[in-house]
Amino acid sequence: MKEKTGKRKYRRYDVEFKKNAVKMIESGRRISEVSKSLGVNEQSLYEWRKKYGANSPSTPTYEQEVKELRKKLRQTELERDILKKALSIFSRQI
Repeated sequence: MKEKTGKRKYRRYDVEFKKNAVKMIESGRRISEVSKSLGVNEQSLYEWRKKYGANSPSTPTYEQEVKELRKKLRQTELERDILKKALSIFSRQI
């Protein structure tokens, strides 16, 4: 007879597997359905969706977009400040 050691073995999933599971959810399949088909706990899928989902702040596209928008904002503020100075210079000459 085998004795139980009391330790629970956890399965490790690579990032690609997690992202593919999230894609299945985002394509319209229910989490319970994906959970059963992949043999993964539903709670894990919720966490993966939060971390790797399309609206997740940790996705590279979101971070890149924020970086680009901040750069554009700095450029626009610089242009605005230059126009303010130019306006004050031209209004004094009249």
